[in-house]
Amino acid sequence: MPQITVDYSAPLDRRGFALALHPLVVETVDTRIDACKTRFREVEETVIGDGSTNDVVVHVDIALLAGRTDETKARLAEAVVALLPAYLKEPEGVHVSAEVRDLEPSYRKA
Repeated sequence: MPQITVDYSAPLDRRGFALALHPLVVETVDTRIDACKTRFREVEETVIGDGSTNDVVVHVDIALLAGRTDETKARLAEAVVALLPAYLKEPEGVHVSAEVRDLEPSYRKA
């Protein structure tokens, strides 16, 4: 925990983003840096609206153990959205979003 998934279709400095994101998560939600796990999934195609433009997206999903307030989760999501453009090779026109949510009670790790 935290489990972080980044879906992206824009050119992204993945490693640089993860290395900047982890301390941000630690600072915001009071966790350990070695608990942060980020995986990246490249999206081959995206369609936004009527599909008339070649839009690209980056969406960051952060799943945490339950117990953080909605305000803390919103603050983290806002910080992630603010951080992302620095790691995009061409930030103009990229649709950036983030969601911070609780892990399901069935979550287990070994």
